Amino acid sequence: MKYRQLGKTGLQVSEIGFGGEWLERHDEEEAVELIRYAGTKGINIIDCWMPDPKSRDCIGKGIAGNRGRWFVQGHVGSTYQNGQYMRTRDMKHVVPAFEDILKRMDTDYMDLGMIHYVDSQEDWDVCMNTEFIQYVHKLHDEGTIRHIGLSTHNPKIALQAVETGFVEMLLFSINPAFDMRPATENLDDMFEGYDAAFSGIDPERARLYQQCEEKNIGMTVMKGYFGGRLFDEKTSPFGTAFTPVQCIHYALTRPGVSSILVGYDTKEQIDQAVAYETASDDEKDYASILASAPMHSYSGQCTYCGHCKPCPAEIDIAMVNKFYDLAVQQEKVPESVKAHYEALGITASSCIECRSCESRCPFGVEIAERMKKTAELFGK
Repeated sequence: MKYRQLGKTGLQVSEIGFGGEWLERHDEEEAVELIRYAGTKGINIIDCWMPDPKSRDCIGKGIAGNRGRWFVQGHVGSTYQNGQYMRTRDMKHVVPAFEDILKRMDTDYMDLGMIHYVDSQEDWDVCMNTEFIQYVHKLHDEGTIRHIGLSTHNPKIALQAVETGFVEMLLFSINPAFDMRPATENLDDMFEGYDAAFSGIDPERARLYQQCEEKNIGMTVMKGYFGGRLFDEKTSPFGTAFTPVQCIHYALTRPGVSSILVGYDTKEQIDQAVAYETASDDEKDYASILASAPMHSYSGQCTYCGHCKPCPAEIDIAMVNKFYDLAVQQEKVPESVKAHYEALGITASSCIECRSCESRCPFGVEIAERMKKTAELFGK
């Protein structure tokens, strides 16, 4: 298992994480065993947005004895009322629900205290201007939550969270289909009425990734499989199927992303996800799927897929392109991006313009020209 730093939190989290959403449909013994098995595979981050007592108990028992090696995302605002999930900012429900998660997990802290599921501007305004956010800060000041995070499906809200200065990480929904749709306050409406052809990554989402990378805001990923819809050409919005490894690789190649949290029903599904760590480049190749999809238009855009390798000058073309894309949106190249670019050692100025990379690019990116522009932008 490989580990990545989760932004400014400093936490070293596993690239493959555990999304606990499906635990409720398993009996306790089976659910606890799934969590423990994931731990043996090197997984060390788990999300608990679920308010139901059973799921919380299962996570608590699954990490018992190993609390120090697990990073838990515990949500503030996810409550259980009259036997069902309710998202609320009403403190008479928020406070006991958060205290319950600590009790059921037999712990006195959450590594990541998540402001739960903010998708609308109205809800953002409520969260940020009432006693709800005061409670979050109080928990943080006391050390009950070590780091403040926020979960959202809306890049507009995510960008506002990045600008707060106190939100250190995001739980955000990322997959190839979502990335090509504009922001919405209702995730269920995202694919209603779309006109059958995608036209590349949505600019606001690209802006979000750029800001997270620049400001060192880590991201964990939810909905990386689009609920399994991407695995079947009949349900995939692209009209073609992806594999779990391809979906994982897509998420992990987005700037700012540290870990993808996957839901598991079986140990075999855990093995499928963890197999990403030993997968070949061909097995990770999402780009060929995107390029050949019947309902798709991604021409000229770099997706950082790595098809351009190998470079005779040994340039890491995908990373150079990523830093170019991060820098070009700013009036001045951010020092953090410049430092990361220079740390590559072999940079765009080493390009010999052989263009062999361009013959391998599935999206027709004019790589040599981008290398020239990158060298000019960064001054070397």
